[in-house]
Amino acid sequence: MTQPASSAPEEPGPRRVRAEVALRLLEVMRDMDLPPEMLEEEDPTRTMPRRFGLSDVVERQIRQFREDARRGVRLSDDDVQGLFRLVIRRPDSAQVFHRVGRLLGGGERPSRWVRLLPAGLGYRVARARTRWMLRRLFGRPIGGFARPPFTIEGRSLIFVEADPGGDACHLLSGFAEEVLEQTLGGSAEVLHTLCQGRGDDRCRWEGEMVQEAATVAPGVDARGSDSVDEDAVDPEDAEVVDHGPSGPPG
Repeated sequence: MTQPASSAPEEPGPRRVRAEVALRLLEVMRDMDLPPEMLEEEDPTRTMPRRFGLSDVVERQIRQFREDARRGVRLSDDDVQGLFRLVIRRPDSAQVFHRVGRLLGGGERPSRWVRLLPAGLGYRVARARTRWMLRRLFGRPIGGFARPPFTIEGRSLIFVEADPGGDACHLLSGFAEEVLEQTLGGSAEVLHTLCQGRGDDRCRWEGEMVQEAATVAPGVDARGSDSVDEDAVDPEDAEVVDHGPSGPPG
């Protein structure tokens, strides 16, 4: 009698995501699980063992991912989405993802002269930086820019594939807010106005500056409406990027 052939284990897929993403996820969970007041000699891994972020396992993984990030190691989508699913079990998952996005978005600071540009040009720089930094972190384009000044849209992105409820999408909200603030100065707000996790046909993030930077170059119109067409869409972002179930090729 012929024995059925055993199925080969599934390949984890291409390793495209920088280890820094996993590192920040675990670091934020650990930091958010720390009590607000703690004695200097207190070891939280012993006194509060039921908090996942303070476990010995998480601390060992943080050390490993820190070394991986230093060496430029990349992880598979499965690896990262597994960590996403750990986060979404938490009642504060949206806050965790938002804080992770903020940390990832602050990794590359632009030159300060960018803040002296008219607003239209400044937003273009912010869009270019967002596009480049997301590709660098995730090894592929993450969505595309739609109508100005700062609107990201995408379908079947890594966030909603890992978390059909949509909390993981707050990572991109925090990321975009940080990039806008680092590029333009002032305070930014990014709203997740459409989400496939809520039944929409795509995810959409709309960002704007809610408090402009105080410093503007002498004689420069802060809005830049006379010299920059703020309604122009960058050519490579003319269409929404649809990554499908497995994403684009690496």
